[in-house]
Amino acid sequence: MTFGETVTLTAGSAQERRTEEGAAPQTAVVAPQGRSPGPRQRGGSRTAGPGPGLRLWRQAEAARAALRRHYWTSVPARLRLLRAATVLLATALAGLLLVAGLAALGTWNSVADRDAPRTTSAADLKLALNDMDAQAANILLSNGDAGKGRLQTPYTKAVGFYGNSRREIGHDLRTLAVAAQGSGADEKTVESLTDDFAEYQELVGRALENDGHPGGRSAALTDYRRATDLLRTQLLPAADTLVSSNNAAFDTEYASARSTLSAQLVTVLVLGVLLLAVLGVLQWFLARHFRRILNPGVLGATVCTLLAVILGAQLLSASATHLRVARHDAFDSVVALSRARAIAYDANADESRYLLDPQRRERYADSFLAKSQALYGLKGATLATYDSKLRTTWQAYETDHRDLRFAGEFRRELDNITFPGERAAAEKTVDAYAVYERDDRKIRALLAAGKASEAAEFCMGWEPGTSNAHFEAWMSALDQVTDINRAHFTSSVRDGRAAVSGLLPWAGGLLAAAALLSLLGLRPRLAEFR
Repeated sequence: MTFGETVTLTAGSAQERRTEEGAAPQTAVVAPQGRSPGPRQRGGSRTAGPGPGLRLWRQAEAARAALRRHYWTSVPARLRLLRAATVLLATALAGLLLVAGLAALGTWNSVADRDAPRTTSAADLKLALNDMDAQAANILLSNGDAGKGRLQTPYTKAVGFYGNSRREIGHDLRTLAVAAQGSGADEKTVESLTDDFAEYQELVGRALENDGHPGGRSAALTDYRRATDLLRTQLLPAADTLVSSNNAAFDTEYASARSTLSAQLVTVLVLGVLLLAVLGVLQWFLARHFRRILNPGVLGATVCTLLAVILGAQLLSASATHLRVARHDAFDSVVALSRARAIAYDANADESRYLLDPQRRERYADSFLAKSQALYGLKGATLATYDSKLRTTWQAYETDHRDLRFAGEFRRELDNITFPGERAAAEKTVDAYAVYERDDRKIRALLAAGKASEAAEFCMGWEPGTSNAHFEAWMSALDQVTDINRAHFTSSVRDGRAAVSGLLPWAGGLLAAAALLSLLGLRPRLAEFR
């Protein structure tokens, strides 16, 4: 072995020993297939990290997870969430009841102070117009010839009633003018009524002045015909329009208020059930996690909520019930009876016109029959057959109240009997009406027999047994029925207001107590986690 060979072997042995002693061997760099090893060139590609959209999404997910852990995952977080839900629902329910209660009070104020008064004022206007015209005819009929042969009692009473009706018309026109504000059609109607009434008064005044002169009856009749024609063609139709318009507005507001009350009642019940459900879940949660059967605060809140929901539902349902009684059970009858009264006064005026104006007797006889049919409608009846048909159909009705062989305003009232004593009073009214109708036939019979003076005295007299006395008895019976319905209308308005003012504070106070009790009941449990 040469010296060179010896050196080489020694070096190799030393390298092997270093490897065995733990020196790190050099690792060969293996280039991937298809690429040559070597230093990475400047500007070479790198592996891309997550983009900005992905980073934002991961951050949002982390935030949501933190929120879930903070607000729901832990026990105190869940207690806080249930507490917030309880307070929010109690507040929402209290707010709804407050809004509903104030709206109900506003409805009652509208019903009592606007809707009903303007409808009855329009009906009263029609009645006063008819009465004023009737009394003008009675003044002319009872005055004689320029005061000679005057029927003193009928004349004096007619003059007094004429003045009363004129003042009533002025009052009703002022009331309707205020009520018509905001409605262009009603404002125009009231303005037209006011102008026409001024013309009517001028014509009647001229007729009465002419009748005060000897031989002035012919001129007085001419002026009176113009006045009563103006009444029939302008004043009464306008008054009817106002009655219908105001009554329709009242009915529209009633329907809207009832619909709103129904929706509010459903909402109150839904919110109440939700609040009770949350309180139930809260009670269960406390029992499960704190090993307590009942939490006194939450239990008290549950009882308060249940009572508040009951009182709130009672408030709304009672308001709806009182509103229905006021509008349909009571006021529908008031309107029908007010119309009946106005028609009755117009019919009574037709009798005086019939006696006063020979040239128009047939017209006034037909008009009287038409008004009788409007009050108590009998198909195919004439003045000659009306009394017998009235008697037959009324006996049938007394036997069976479902008998429908007559119509008219009396039928409308008899189909809406709802209050104690109302049916007896209504039937008494029809009985009195039948007596008055028979008096009308007597007046016509006396005139046909050439007894014009006796016919006038019987028509306008106030002694017992005369037509006016029987008419007054009929009106008294009619007023009794109207008063029964007016009284129940007034009591329904009063009870409706009392239901709101009496129950609303209690319901609101109970909901406030429910929220407070739930807070107090959870406070000790939340304090355990501090």
